[in-house]
Amino acid sequence: MAFSGERSLSECAVDTNCVLVEWEVSEVKQSYEDLLGIASQLPRTKVLEQTNNYWHAVVRSLVFRFPDDLEILQIPNEKVIQVRSASRVGVSDLGVNKKRVDSLYSQM
Repeated sequence: MAFSGERSLSECAVDTNCVLVEWEVSEVKQSYEDLLGIASQLPRTKVLEQTNNYWHAVVRSLVFRFPDDLEILQIPNEKVIQVRSASRVGVSDLGVNKKRVDSLYSQM
């Protein structure tokens, strides 16, 4: 797990298989709830942890079932939502994590 407390998600250790973004939103609570609804519906997703501010799931790839960690953190006092998607295996993800995060943002 890459959660380092209430302040922020952990930085990516390897840039070629991980993406960490921070979105400024006007309605943090509503955006967080919307995002959880969208992320929970991703195929092959298993939620591991969910609190008022933090959500963590494992999303598995279609063919080889490689596990990716998907984390969402809301930081209400800064009006920010952080999203981190990272492969647990391998050095490259062929852009899968970035595509996942971009897709979540476009659906929000």
